[in-house]
Amino acid sequence: MRDRRGRVYRVGESDVELLGRGRIWMVVLPWVGMAGISWAAYAFFAAQPGLRAAHRWGGDLYWPAGVWALAQAAVALPAGRLRESGRLPARTAMTTGALGTLAGYLALALAPQLDVARLAFAVCAGVGAGLVHATCLTLPGRWWPERRGGPTGVVASGLAFGAVPLLLPPVVGADPRVLLAVAGAGGSLAVAGAGRLLRDPPRNWWPPRPDPLALPADPVARRAREKNPPAVRHHTLRQAGRSPALWLTWLCLLGMAAVTVLGILLQVRYAQQLGVSGELLRSVTVAGAAAAAVAGALSDRSGRRTALVAACLLLGTAQFGVLIAARTGSGALLLGCAAATGAAGATALALVTALAADLFGENHHASVHGLLTGAWLLPVAAGCGTGAAGYAARDPHAAFLLAGCTGLACAAVALFLRAPGRLSVRRIVPNPHPLGEEMA
Repeated sequence: MRDRRGRVYRVGESDVELLGRGRIWMVVLPWVGMAGISWAAYAFFAAQPGLRAAHRWGGDLYWPAGVWALAQAAVALPAGRLRESGRLPARTAMTTGALGTLAGYLALALAPQLDVARLAFAVCAGVGAGLVHATCLTLPGRWWPERRGGPTGVVASGLAFGAVPLLLPPVVGADPRVLLAVAGAGGSLAVAGAGRLLRDPPRNWWPPRPDPLALPADPVARRAREKNPPAVRHHTLRQAGRSPALWLTWLCLLGMAAVTVLGILLQVRYAQQLGVSGELLRSVTVAGAAAAAVAGALSDRSGRRTALVAACLLLGTAQFGVLIAARTGSGALLLGCAAATGAAGATALALVTALAADLFGENHHASVHGLLTGAWLLPVAAGCGTGAAGYAARDPHAAFLLAGCTGLACAAVALFLRAPGRLSVRRIVPNPHPLGEEMA
């Protein structure tokens, strides 16, 4: 089927005919993969106190964390292009990511005191995580093109759910080498097992219902279609790069990621002073996991751009709340602001991933998402690998003030995110005094 703008929709095959099972599995399995890879990632941060004590590692976070984030960002765009061309199927990408994760964590567990082992961990585990993210985050939107927000949000929530096992009492204080080995092996098995059944839909695929060329009869479904219309056409990365919408989206995600990373790192320092560091980590984890799934579903009804603006406003306001909590010594307010920061940060990744497909189409979504991944991971690399949070901690009030203003600025940028080629329709109001009446 072809619409009036020339976009092609492949309508006919159902998800059961293509997969042999319902497409809900293309949400469950990517969620398992995301939870597995994030469990392995959080295990490194959970093991860092033991590694620092045993091997005299300096700082709270080390340069391997920065290289790990940079390796993810470096592999995201090439992996996306390979995924689009068909040379890197989902199953192959997940298997390769699992092997890279296993190799990196075993190297760090066996020889954590060697710089070579740390570098091998950072590169192998980073590349493995990048392949898994490029596959799992973009797959639900292709199988659910008519309402991709909810499925994408559920998969993105796996990033936060992966930290839940590490908050359990038996895991806290465990031997760091055992923790790294178990997390690497367990995460790799989860990723490889989930990847065996993943498949990509055909290009331009659309489910048999609803009709992509007609507005749904149901008022709720009609409002969702009007708030999140399909992209005008499937833009390649080069075509998307000529549009201001891509770079505005990149800047918005960069600002939100920077505020989230800096906010959480500094909030942990405040929480340690107030004696609520454990509660803060749990609130951030639970809020991030729940908010990503809920916000994705709500964005299908209220609109992706509206939900993103609300997330930016919540993120910026939370940083101003931390200033009040620091001056009043209120642990409850600090926990609430930390939960809001985690919720808004997790929501940003889910919403931008779905919004990118709304703006530029699904066929080249993997490469567009690979470019946007750099905006999300650069603040992680800067915050973890360079000790930027330590410099900001010297003047935390100015840092939180800047972070709050950055969140509000991201909300202003999100207001201008519109699909390329879709002109806004101006409402024509008839003249109350026609010319014929005046002449008469």
